[in-house]
Amino acid sequence: MSRTDTTREQSLQSESTATVDLKLEVVVLPVSDVDRAKRFYEALGWRLDADFAFDNGFRVVQLTPPGSGCSIQFGTKMTSAAPGSAQNHYLVVSDIEAACAELLAGGAKVSEIFHSESPGAQFQRDGTSGRVHGLAPAHASYSSFATFADSEGNTWLIQEIQTPLPGRGVGSSDIASLTGFLREAETRHGVYQATAPKHHWSDWYAAYVVARERGRTPDEAAEDGATHMESTPR
Repeated sequence: MSRTDTTREQSLQSESTATVDLKLEVVVLPVSDVDRAKRFYEALGWRLDADFAFDNGFRVVQLTPPGSGCSIQFGTKMTSAAPGSAQNHYLVVSDIEAACAELLAGGAKVSEIFHSESPGAQFQRDGTSGRVHGLAPAHASYSSFATFADSEGNTWLIQEIQTPLPGRGVGSSDIASLTGFLREAETRHGVYQATAPKHHWSDWYAAYVVARERGRTPDEAAEDGATHMESTPR
């Protein structure tokens, strides 16, 4: 096989493994009273992005939770699902006690904080099957929960995550999580910088951050950073 053929084959392999970002943008909630639902979420401090009504009776209201990259929508003529049938959408927080206090202040009826004694316990609505009162020991990430319902009966599950699993993104909406992530990048870049040609750290960091947001492991992200630097003019 010639060098040209090898290069072409490597290019085709790279194209076949490339992925297009698919970012979750909106979750539609079924409601019976649009204005009541709008008041409920605004009282929680969720940002109102849009409220459009049309002559044909179609109406869409969009709000976004603080720090979220995904929004919610509800309105009229948007879904055939029964009002209140959206259950257990996750809201991830770094401090569940503070989050519950804010939600309570906004008028939501939030459950007591609990952790799971058995798999799936967080989904039990009776509050007795496999749930243990209070925070998970040592604030273990992914283990502490609370629940609340909106004015229409749609339910939310609050989950505390202080240290995301590898490949779960940077948590850039939370200062503590982002600080930990940047320290991880700093350590990895230090290893690369020790033997690399002169370069600006921001180029390597940018490639590393994007790779981690796409689910790459720290080792894979570091490799992506090095690969990016090879193609970056100095």
